[in-house]
Amino acid sequence: MKLTVNGKPQEVAASTLAALLSELDYEGGWLATARNGELVHAEQRVACRLSDGDRIEILSPMQGG
Repeated sequence: MKLTVNGKPQEVAASTLAALLSELDYEGGWLATARNGELVHAEQRVACRLSDGDRIEILSPMQGG
């Protein structure tokens, strides 16, 4: 399926947000995720079904000062 992940077109096999994070090697409960501009909480990612054309944002904290 074709998604836009962090502003970049991407072809993926995942059908849920949790599976997408795994497929893209994102790990950790500290991630923030959104689907089509709507926040998706960590406990909702397993049930969050993806559709062709969805826009996904994956944010992680940055270190530094």
